[in-house]
Amino acid sequence: MTTKVEPALYARGVRKSFDANPALRGVDLEVARGSIHALLGGNGSGKSTLIKILAGVHTADDGSLSVHGSEIDARRANPVWAARVGLRFVHQDLGLFGTLSVGENLVAGRRYASRFGRIDWPAVRHHAGRLLDRFGIPARPEQRLDELSQAERTLVAIARALRDDEPGEAVRTVLVLDEPTSCLPADQAAWLLDALRGYAADGHTIVMVSHRLNDVVGVAHAATVLRDGQNAATLPEAEITEDRIIELIAGGQALPPRRSTAPGGASTAAGTAATLRVAGVRTGTHSSVTFECRPGEIVGIAGMLGSGRSRLLRSIFGAQDRASGTVSVGDRAIRPGSIRAAIADGIAYVPENRACDAAFPDQPIQANMSVVGIGSYWRGLRLRLRRERCDARRDSARFHIAAGGASHPLASLSGGNQQKVILARWLRTGPRVLLLDEPTQGVDVRARAEIHALIGAAAADGAVALVVSSDFAELAALCDRVLVLRGGEIVADLPRAELSEHTLTSLAAKAAAPAIPD
Repeated sequence: MTTKVEPALYARGVRKSFDANPALRGVDLEVARGSIHALLGGNGSGKSTLIKILAGVHTADDGSLSVHGSEIDARRANPVWAARVGLRFVHQDLGLFGTLSVGENLVAGRRYASRFGRIDWPAVRHHAGRLLDRFGIPARPEQRLDELSQAERTLVAIARALRDDEPGEAVRTVLVLDEPTSCLPADQAAWLLDALRGYAADGHTIVMVSHRLNDVVGVAHAATVLRDGQNAATLPEAEITEDRIIELIAGGQALPPRRSTAPGGASTAAGTAATLRVAGVRTGTHSSVTFECRPGEIVGIAGMLGSGRSRLLRSIFGAQDRASGTVSVGDRAIRPGSIRAAIADGIAYVPENRACDAAFPDQPIQANMSVVGIGSYWRGLRLRLRRERCDARRDSARFHIAAGGASHPLASLSGGNQQKVILARWLRTGPRVLLLDEPTQGVDVRARAEIHALIGAAAADGAVALVVSSDFAELAALCDRVLVLRGGEIVADLPRAELSEHTLTSLAAKAAAPAIPD
């Protein structure tokens, strides 16, 4: 007679509503010990809500939870219980402190006091240094966290979550990762996935949320797919394929068509199309960068961590000082270091770290959409809220934003819909240049297709789209050509016919140049 092994984690009949809007409708999840279990679904399917209930951040309306046999009514789960039973989390928002050092973030929650009651800084730096070396993070313990790129911050959060776990030890930990590879280039994502495989082999249990389906196939031992707050299916390892997952996420609905318009077309807004010219631009340790983008082109920028890709976009937008060089749109040069001048000349910018640098999560959706052109809503000393709300409703429909109402806070939306709100903010202005840093980071397959369609539509109207992505397969599929950046220098300019994930990865990683901060 075979004795059934109790799962490391299970959730049964978990329900949760926000303002009478159901987010979870009786969700079940069962995770085997020592396995990697993928938790999948579209934006708004309930994945993040379930994770936050496990962590005690949200209170469930009903259901039960169990971790390693420690069962609790889901309504009573709290952070103390989660920590006691061995749940460890890395959320999408990471929970880090940007103004503190890397070392302080890594040891947060631990006591490092000397015998005189003061912080033992040498011990902090020593322990943090070991973690940085162990997880291959290119940072120094004394470096401020907000000096790191978003990808490097993600690695710091993972290192902090796993700091007490050593491979080979009989630990009873369930590690829950919410989009751990969403902003990582292929080599870093592969390294992380290899590390996760090793932890599972040593008996650790891992729950992984990911919209990058190729991170799941061949890695997860099982996958649970949620749709509209309900279980769509749980797949064993042999049935986990991208096609099957997409079918379950989409629920039989067709995805938006890929862009078919040829690049370089005229703008539908007569006279607004213009060429973007970047000539001899240097920012800090950047080498001199020169390139042109024609109206209607979608041009990708591929580069590994430290290549300077994000810094380049910021310098074009005026958010990063330029040591030398010029940026022009059409025949008009953009004044360096002036965001106001860049916006006035039709340059739009969606940064990598949406939550910190672009979103106002507690403000209404309509305010998040109108913030760039807020002046047009003022009449005398009064803000025309009705017109702002009507425009937000119109653009929510136009850009396929699933929202309960324009007056709802941005934070009430899923990650993909928040990203579309930020895009709508700029697209409603009819920009001539779109600077997009990781525009589909952390969004599901449907939202990614919709965002690609929006980028394609802007290009069809004559806009230049300059796209940074850590997902080289995405660049190969989306772009008309791709610039490969290495060590702050363009080392290749590939036309569409030569684009592939393998080619871009090879060129970006070849003869690794000294890294510079992104």
